[in-house]
Amino acid sequence: MSSFKRLFSMVLLVVLSACRGREDKINGVSFVASRDVIDASHVNPIVEVNANFAAVMPFGFIKNLDHPDINHNTDRQWFGETKPGAKQYIEELRKKNIKVMIKPQIWVWRGEFTGLIKMSSEENWKILEASYSNFILEYAQLAKEVNAEILCIGTELELFVQHRPEYWRALIKDIKNIYTGKLTYAANWDEFKRTPFWDQLDFIGVDAYFPVSDKKTPSYQDCLEGWKIHKPVIEELTNTYNKPILFTEYGYRSVDFSGREPWVSDIAMDVVNLDAQVNTTKALFETFWKEPWFAGGFIWKWFHKHHEVGGKNNSRFTPQNKPVEEVIRTYYKKDDE
Repeated sequence: MSSFKRLFSMVLLVVLSACRGREDKINGVSFVASRDVIDASHVNPIVEVNANFAAVMPFGFIKNLDHPDINHNTDRQWFGETKPGAKQYIEELRKKNIKVMIKPQIWVWRGEFTGLIKMSSEENWKILEASYSNFILEYAQLAKEVNAEILCIGTELELFVQHRPEYWRALIKDIKNIYTGKLTYAANWDEFKRTPFWDQLDFIGVDAYFPVSDKKTPSYQDCLEGWKIHKPVIEELTNTYNKPILFTEYGYRSVDFSGREPWVSDIAMDVVNLDAQVNTTKALFETFWKEPWFAGGFIWKWFHKHHEVGGKNNSRFTPQNKPVEEVIRTYYKKDDE
């Protein structure tokens, strides 16, 4: 693309974003799959936090990082992790006018990091590719059936993508033969710069666990300063591809040093620090939500039994029943004004 055409495209993106207004931001929650059928009582708290989108996350499972078979839609899974469960969740969310991103994910036994999934032979790569296609195309069909606004084609699969880029390009074409809505991929915060197929998707998806401060209780200003390292890199990518950035996941734990390594979910980190969660989250909103090239994001993570989770003694990611929930409610509301 010529420099003039790229500049024109970016100007057009900015103008169209301004014309649409801030209400078009994706103000989302990552809605955790459970063993239960859900109803309006589980969706109402999402409405009350002023969210307009939910990521629905069915799961496939593999035994270890070099095992090629993905098991999914089995009777051993929780209801919400299956295709029927995802569909039921979506139907309930729709009743409250909540839009949907279907975000199928892989769980490796013992919780090993999916970005390290890598086969040891060409034979196993082929088996994995066939298994993953079966998995993701099933949810492409669901996305078509329910008219999902967005389908996420994968989450944090860096070595799979790195070693098999042509497979992924072909997979995207297969998905588009089924589902004609918007597509993204959820790249890890240190992966997204190398993802090779952004040109085929509608959003540059980033799981935004960027380190922003080494302090025990980072201040709001500390976190704003921390983002000054990462934001130009993110903006450069949106300029390169003329695609909006979507934070497919974002959020912080309510613990000491929450901005140092935000991706860490170690249960041994259990010293509650609600101020750290508030300050890191507020700085993220202030850094990105006003930008016309930024599409929005999905807070990690939101459980269906709202009144039974989170709270001021909880050190995990969920914002529910913590001071940060009001921060989210406030920033999500701004986009409706």
